Amino acid sequence: MSVIFKSMFILDQQSSIACQYLAEIRDVNVQKDPLRFRANMRRLGQLLAYEISKSMDYEARPIETPLTSSQANFLKDQVVVISILRAALPFGQGFQDLFDRAEFGFIGAARLPHEANEPVEVALDYLASPQLNNKTVIVVDPMLATGKSLVKSIESILKNGTPKNLHIATTIAAPEGVEYLRENLNTPYNLWSCAVDEKLNEKYYIVPGLGDAGDLAFGEKL
Repeated sequence: MSVIFKSMFILDQQSSIACQYLAEIRDVNVQKDPLRFRANMRRLGQLLAYEISKSMDYEARPIETPLTSSQANFLKDQVVVISILRAALPFGQGFQDLFDRAEFGFIGAARLPHEANEPVEVALDYLASPQLNNKTVIVVDPMLATGKSLVKSIESILKNGTPKNLHIATTIAAPEGVEYLRENLNTPYNLWSCAVDEKLNEKYYIVPGLGDAGDLAFGEKL
């Protein structure tokens, strides 16, 4: 395994309430309620953010309780959460909830129209990111399908500095996308996913997957 790929965490490998949230965002009947879809994506973001927080650096600081002096661990890392528009907004909100002192960035990335079995091409049309040097960067994208949009997005944001640590967070990943990251992302990273599915189909959608996360959260686009 390449030293660039540092580690991978899959949330649903252990039974927890996350498995129910995952089932609901996949279920075509529950998907009819976009508010619940967004809420479950946000919850999954919160749970995955909590898991990522365990890998970060902390420092002890004094505090005063109503009864006495004590010490507590505070997050030492400066966190930057970068969400890939538009699908990542509900999932990314879960990261914003937990890392409430983080900086935030946004990337507009989309597949160009293509036919079944044709190579996927990705267009980036928007980037807003703070300086990243020596910060802990979390790139949030709910669906890791081919991996091309993530690689192109990360290559773009790295022009703004070299992170201390880079985490990629996704709701559902395809094995092909995981492998594409390993082969094409030339910077050290950790991969975090709520689930890894079976495969991509001929249109490069994740199977069993859940469909188009952006459309389910915000309505179909033209």
